[in-house]
Amino acid sequence: MRVISTEELTARNITSFGSDGFGVVPIAADAHVVIARLAPGGIIGRHPAVVDQCLVVLCGEAEASGADGVTHVLHHGSAALWSAGESHETRSRTGLTAIVVESAGLAAAFD
Repeated sequence: MRVISTEELTARNITSFGSDGFGVVPIAADAHVVIARLAPGGIIGRHPAVVDQCLVVLCGEAEASGADGVTHVLHHGSAALWSAGESHETRSRTGLTAIVVESAGLAAAFD
């Protein structure tokens, strides 16, 4: 598992339609994207990632681990990235809302 600060990703500046101060970070062209909600005290049980998977915390807090079992605390603005086949688990004491992106080759977007 890699922990990523979304604030440190390099964005591509967009100026179309009079946009100013707007940037995007391309992540995946062909992806499955969901909003995930985890109740206080909830758990997403340990399972292998079918493809590369990224959990981006929108609000709340998560305790996530990868294949090594080491737990990392994730807050707003941070993300966990798991490689295809990697066993992982996510828990939340306080509750969590996150975006989950699943896509083959996703990990390469963060290299």
